[in-house]
Amino acid sequence: MIDLHYWTTPNGHKITMFLEEAGLPYRIVPVNISAGDQFKPDFLAIAPNNRIPAIVDHAPADGGAPVSLFESGAILLYLADKIGRFVPPASHIHSRAEVLQWLFWQMGGLGPMAGQNHHFSQYAPEKIPYAITRYGNETGRLYGVLNKRLADREFMAGADYSIADMASYPWIVPHARQGQNLDDFPHLARWFAAIKARPATERAYARAAEVNTAPTVSATSAALLFGQTAATIAKT
Repeated sequence: MIDLHYWTTPNGHKITMFLEEAGLPYRIVPVNISAGDQFKPDFLAIAPNNRIPAIVDHAPADGGAPVSLFESGAILLYLADKIGRFVPPASHIHSRAEVLQWLFWQMGGLGPMAGQNHHFSQYAPEKIPYAITRYGNETGRLYGVLNKRLADREFMAGADYSIADMASYPWIVPHARQGQNLDDFPHLARWFAAIKARPATERAYARAAEVNTAPTVSATSAALLFGQTAATIAKT
């Protein structure tokens, strides 16, 4: 059994998408980040960066003690290696490298830039035109990179669906909020529609609707989400 410490964000959706594809037994442990659950001691014990998602695998492949992991990319890679699906093994050097470079493209580029786009366009108390334009343009550039990548292949790493696709898809879901029109990116739009139609994706997002019925950011939750400093972390 895998305990998934989860909230309904793009990074959380990555892991439910994987688990539903893999058919692994899992239990969702809600971590309401708008209520400050990410600062509770039990969660910080497995996720010291106070960010979701995190997992505890009670049945690791070596049969040893439970394995806990934080960071969505690390979790995806661990789980894919555990079941031998959605990432090629280390012996397949070239095809594994294709998956890993696009997984880390999402982790280092698409996610952070789209996240800043969301923050400055949707949540920042002061609308700063430079920031909105900067991150909107960079999000569009990354959409363009992905669109070009998908021009001659079904999925990001080639013919096979992989953890790179699972990592990237949830960050494209809020494309309208990011100021992006999928009609401008036809290859990306084709890929997006195909993943959206997968039964496992439908199940993953149905679980999200069960967990969080009111995904809004209030003034109180904004302070929790956006007001953290080294000083506040020292107190947890």
